[in-house]
Amino acid sequence: MALDGIFLHHTVNEIREKTIGARVEKIYQPNKDEIIIALRTRQGSEKLLLSARANSARACFTKYSVENPKTPPMLCMLLRKRLGGAKLINVYQPAYERIMYIEFEAINELGDLETLVLITEIMGKYSNVVLADKDLKIIDALKRVDMSMSSQRLVLPNIKYELPPAQDKLDLSSVSPEEVLEKTLSLPAEKHLDKAILDSVAGISPIVCREIDYFVSMGRELTNRNLSDNDKQKLVYYIKKLKEIASECRGTPTMISRDDGTPFDICFHDIQQYGSGAKVKIFDSFCELLDSFYYERDAIERMKYRSMDLLKLISNSIDRLSRKISAQRIELEQSEDREHLRICGDLIQANLYRIQKGCDSVTLENFYDENNTPIKVKLDPALSPAQNSQKYYKDYQKAKTAQSVLSDQIEKASREIVYLESVFDNLTRAENESDITQIRLELYESGYVKRQNSKQKPPKSLPPRKYITSDGFTVLVGRNNKQNDKLTLKTAGKTDLWFHTKNIPGSHTVIITNKENVPDTSILEAARLAAYHSKARNSSQVAVDYTFIKNVSKPQGAKYGMVIYEKNKTVYVTPGLIEESNDE
Repeated sequence: MALDGIFLHHTVNEIREKTIGARVEKIYQPNKDEIIIALRTRQGSEKLLLSARANSARACFTKYSVENPKTPPMLCMLLRKRLGGAKLINVYQPAYERIMYIEFEAINELGDLETLVLITEIMGKYSNVVLADKDLKIIDALKRVDMSMSSQRLVLPNIKYELPPAQDKLDLSSVSPEEVLEKTLSLPAEKHLDKAILDSVAGISPIVCREIDYFVSMGRELTNRNLSDNDKQKLVYYIKKLKEIASECRGTPTMISRDDGTPFDICFHDIQQYGSGAKVKIFDSFCELLDSFYYERDAIERMKYRSMDLLKLISNSIDRLSRKISAQRIELEQSEDREHLRICGDLIQANLYRIQKGCDSVTLENFYDENNTPIKVKLDPALSPAQNSQKYYKDYQKAKTAQSVLSDQIEKASREIVYLESVFDNLTRAENESDITQIRLELYESGYVKRQNSKQKPPKSLPPRKYITSDGFTVLVGRNNKQNDKLTLKTAGKTDLWFHTKNIPGSHTVIITNKENVPDTSILEAARLAAYHSKARNSSQVAVDYTFIKNVSKPQGAKYGMVIYEKNKTVYVTPGLIEESNDE
């Protein structure tokens, strides 16, 4: 997916129409790659998101709220100082470059008016947000670029801002469709038509080039070397159409999704190339399309980034415990041959008179065998026969003790792995900073991590997720293992119904029955929720156990979230959500 120059042209037009004359109210920097500017416009308030994330760089209005760090980064404080209360006076884009300029009229420390420019570059991993003065001298940037990173273009304070090096492509805003055709035909190498167009024209993404190819070829394999006269006419026609869409800003905000609803691409006009193999959704605005397309994916990535250290720690702990269990199981298998040691000791003891000191082995009749089959018994020549017998008895007792100890240790380590896998699952489903902080606190109390910022008060724990079934029953879902314990053992009543995925890490889920009979529809809906809030979220036909709370108990010494239950029933469901309650 690529946000191309023409798409940005439409977005810039939307932003300009809404924000000219707006005042900067607040500025946030939720992470190292994003800036959010709260603007007060004539129509109300807008939040303008400028993102330089490598795989989701964009500029658009956003309706979503994100968590901000308690201490704002240095660039955020600089922007607040220089742009706080500033008036937005212009928004523009050079040709169809993936660059947007926002000009502000601000008051400096001396009380004089000054013009400041916020430049957003949307160029994949090279994306950036740069603050410059009216002469485009850089004040600072989200990503500083020095000589060690690039020898062609520096992005550092007090250096003149320069556009990225121009590509050997045509600017669609200043050339004719015939010139595009000529450029495509004159490429030095033969290429598939969509690749040839992509290498010839700036400002259009691969999906647009494939759409042109689809329109021209109608299923044929075309290159820039085998176009017929009719193909050339169709190519010129389509390029002319693109120029009109771009220059008149009359594109269509289009999202393309897979059959399962997962969005995978966007475009500034209708897309026909996928036929019935994809779903197409039209949005009311380009900013709304961008905001919707990226929000969920960015939220997941943001949480993964903030929980990366915990995920790594848990993974390493699980690997360490798995290796430990494997080694202990090998040792346990070896200890299972201990009866042979006892038999050898008994046989030596019964035949002391026949064994000479200094022998390294002796063959003795095994009176434990029905046929008295002789067996060869190894001896230590340095020991007397009686001492050899005692050594065998000692090794037998050692193996017997080892079996008991190893079995306990293997069981304990296995339970610990189950617990850590449940914490790992909770982390992968964390929705906000509070969820991660509570899981970190749980791991601290369990002895896995050291406490961080002990002087800083942790954020308030969020309540369990709350849903309403189609029959009107309330369903509560724990966010982490500590909350699972509280929900199951303290909050829920004995007659409430408890749900959990069978042998799969997941959240405790409870239907508050109010001592009423719960219909099968609500039971299935709660089971779907339990499956959705588990490691099996993306599976189908997930086994979910359910029983009354009175049948659930916590073993003494068990870790957070670890319970046992009985008298349960099992249903098989496909994970899914139901109506979420907004009640606190």
